[in-house]
Amino acid sequence: MWCDRCGGDASAGAHAACEAARALEPPRFCPACRRRMKVQVLPAGWSATCVEHGVTRSR
Repeated sequence: MWCDRCGGDASAGAHAACEAARALEPPRFCPACRRRMKVQVLPAGWSATCVEHGVTRSR
């Protein structure tokens, strides 16, 4: 698994800064394949698209 903010190995090292930033920002990397995602931010939320794994949307 990969960090969805920095793209680094999620199990290696602390990602406290990434976790804090993710409270306000959409993901930038696919956590399954580490590809950079296309992110669209809208007033009602965000969507992030990985070419391999599809779309993730904010709740």
